[in-house]
Amino acid sequence: MVMSTLATPGFAGPLSMAQNAHINDELRAGFAGDVLRKTCPTLSARMLVVMGRLWDLKSYAEAQGYTGADYDAFRSDPAQKKRLKAEAEAYLAAAGAKPDDVQSYCAVGEAEIAKRTAVGTLLRSTK
Repeated sequence: MVMSTLATPGFAGPLSMAQNAHINDELRAGFAGDVLRKTCPTLSARMLVVMGRLWDLKSYAEAQGYTGADYDAFRSDPAQKKRLKAEAEAYLAAAGAKPDDVQSYCAVGEAEIAKRTAVGTLLRSTK
């Protein structure tokens, strides 16, 4: 009987961070914004917003049962970075960014800003 109580979902720990949609969505948005600002000369990062979102995300992770060390390890894990960067690049490609076409990245960035998406709120335009 004790075993069945321990096996109930209410006693389960948090999902792995790789399975936590909110954490992954926020980090993916950050990677996409980084690609856009590095590719398009008329886009830059809103660094105070970026830093605030990272702190908020760490607080969210801790509220979900992860430790600060878990969060820091996940953010710095090379395999997770590679995965999230690839997902961010796929997102940008689906939005119309084309390799070797700087203006397509600028157009995607401007559209993200106009729509106030998670990516767009991290960017500012000098246009």
